Amino acid sequence: MEFGVPREVRDRERRVGLTPAGVLSLTRAGHTVYVERDAGSEADFDDEEYRRAGAQIVYTAAEAWGRADVVAKVARPTADEHALFRPGQTLFSFLYLPVASADLFQACQEASITAIAYEMIQEDDGRLPVLLPTSEVAGRLAPVIAGRLLMNDRGGRGVLLSGVPGVPPAAVVILGGGVLGSNAARAFRGVGAQVTILDRDLRRLQYLDDLFGGQVTTTIAYNYNIRRAVAFADVLIGAVHLRGERAPVIVSKEMVQGMRDGSVIIDLSINSGGCVETSRPTSLRYPTYVSEGVIHYCVPNMTALVARTASYAHTNAALPYLRAIG
Repeated sequence: MEFGVPREVRDRERRVGLTPAGVLSLTRAGHTVYVERDAGSEADFDDEEYRRAGAQIVYTAAEAWGRADVVAKVARPTADEHALFRPGQTLFSFLYLPVASADLFQACQEASITAIAYEMIQEDDGRLPVLLPTSEVAGRLAPVIAGRLLMNDRGGRGVLLSGVPGVPPAAVVILGGGVLGSNAARAFRGVGAQVTILDRDLRRLQYLDDLFGGQVTTTIAYNYNIRRAVAFADVLIGAVHLRGERAPVIVSKEMVQGMRDGSVIIDLSINSGGCVETSRPTSLRYPTYVSEGVIHYCVPNMTALVARTASYAHTNAALPYLRAIG
């Protein structure tokens, strides 16, 4: 089978659909892999690495798309890429169709594309294996972003996540205790922040309490509890995900108004539309805005900040499904 790995074209999207190691796995299985020139350069994978892995380097996006039976991407295709669809092709990508523009769905229909959304692949036990590593990376990256945004020179409250002896740490509230939320909690606890996790599943909260040895506060996600927790948060993390659906808005504009000026919201649910009423997608070029006195960070492809790690993690998870298709 012929696989294509086009270069990602969204602004500052530095990840790549397959690493050289992933390409080598496919070529050793007898498949042909076309990699667009410089597709992996932003993640520090050069074309020569891909050649050594058996890839054929092509020099235009049209070639990478046009020669491929299966296209392996990371980010949702743009309108310009819709024109490159080859009839009957299979597309692997994060798609988030409930919040995508209608023209993507229409373009896939018109070209009879078999579109496989990475975030929708689910195992029998309910795990989302390809979404999982991206959630892990995003969760562990969250304290790095939050720590910067809390600084005075970024407009933040001037709060150190860890605090110091005699001065309490930052209060971090995480909405959602799944893979994303639990990895964020681990990372924030690791730097010494005070962490509260809210989730609607009591069994999940019991699991998290055991996992963290009682070192994080767990609270059932009733509206009353969400309102109280949001009010005292220095950092609010949105980590709500419903497979195949738009994320529910569980933090109202009124709740955001009750937060202190210079507090930070990192809405990691923004891929699915966001779980905070005042959230709107931003980009890595312009990642933040202030609404109701609160700094909002709502970057859908946040893990592109660590493109090499994110690309490795993504390939590890996606490769078994690409091999199965092959």
